[in-house]
Amino acid sequence: MLVLNLSCTHGHGFEGWFGSGDDYESQQQRKLLSCPICGSEQITRLPSAPRLNVSHLRGGARPPEPEEAPAAKPATATAVAAPAAPMNEQLQAQWLKAVAHVIKNTEDVGDQFAEEARRIHYGEAELRGIRGSATADDTAALLDEGIEVAQLPLPVARKGPVQ
Repeated sequence: MLVLNLSCTHGHGFEGWFGSGDDYESQQQRKLLSCPICGSEQITRLPSAPRLNVSHLRGGARPPEPEEAPAAKPATATAVAAPAAPMNEQLQAQWLKAVAHVIKNTEDVGDQFAEEARRIHYGEAELRGIRGSATADDTAALLDEGIEVAQLPLPVARKGPVQ
């Protein structure tokens, strides 16, 4: 199994598991890879650390001791900025939590969103949270009528429970 670090054009990082490097290339060429956060199909492979074989540590056999290296100049400290990845991961986790909350607490009305929002607004349907899709024109018309709507892009992969 080959575990690769992947990223989409929006900077969302995630892992992909493949049978081989050829499997990754094949799926990439056939556009089968997509970001689990935003659904983008523009995926790039990030540098990954190779898997280290440490089986010799389990068997009791010790690897040969390295020969003593000649003395070198003392290293000088260099300041390096820490990567912003932890914050990015925190934001992704919060966004996924918000998405899960919306999905759990709303009814998916699909393409009928504008019609159902109007029915609820005018008291013709039960008051409840709904989600679905609407065109830009429908969204503008709803706002003109005083019906509050918010756009929340839901990843295609979010049809089921959050892992």
